[in-house]
Amino acid sequence: MIENKTHTEIWTEEKLKRRTFISFGVWTATGAAAVLGWRWFKNLPTTDNGLSGKTRSVLNFDEKANNAIFSDQHLAPTYPKSMATLTPRVNGGFGVNNNIEIASWKLQVVNPVNNSETSVSIAEIKNLPKQDIVFDFKCIEGWNEIVHYGGAKLSDFIQKFNLGKKEGTDQYYRYVGLETPDGEYYVGLDMKSAMHPQTLLCYEMNEVPLEVKHGAPLRLIIPVKYGVKNLKCIGKMTFSDTPPRDYWFENGYVYDAAL
Repeated sequence: MIENKTHTEIWTEEKLKRRTFISFGVWTATGAAAVLGWRWFKNLPTTDNGLSGKTRSVLNFDEKANNAIFSDQHLAPTYPKSMATLTPRVNGGFGVNNNIEIASWKLQVVNPVNNSETSVSIAEIKNLPKQDIVFDFKCIEGWNEIVHYGGAKLSDFIQKFNLGKKEGTDQYYRYVGLETPDGEYYVGLDMKSAMHPQTLLCYEMNEVPLEVKHGAPLRLIIPVKYGVKNLKCIGKMTFSDTPPRDYWFENGYVYDAAL
């Protein structure tokens, strides 16, 4: 039996076929453009710390914009201690030394004027007012968890020991550099981030001394940045007007690592 279709039905079918064809064509073209774009991006020459110059320039612009609006009034959300995980995840082991002599450890602070060093013991740091913080630790790999740390504000430490100021002035250097005792892991912070009220030199986790795997005897906690900036087992501190070297920046990541 031959099916008789009205002109309206035929017109509707043809219209649907055209739309389907156009949609498929657009989807195919978009997919092809995405693949070609990714291949182009992937094959760009790496000329600047593991990235192409174009990519790095975009990231640098983003960092400048973030630094322009950064404020110590911008605080990471905090939580009650009861919400902190009891078995915090270990976020990497770069620079961690399982054989470190915690009893004899001292933080070496370098004076940029004459390159002399001042040694500060963990007992001296513990004499500073203690601060606790419970916050959502975010790893750049995509995981996060609520953690509880205790220690001294980095700003209190800098002010107590009269660090980071240019000779004969009240002006601070623009950057702080931190590295592990073996020098294998290192980060750079702008001074505004270092002086942020939530940036801590921590010696406790869940109100007990840090374990080596979590950065004993002293680590950096900076809740307004990703975990890559939260250096474990601090061995040396420096000050400068140029950005200090930064491990993950040298491997293609953004220098600022701000949240």
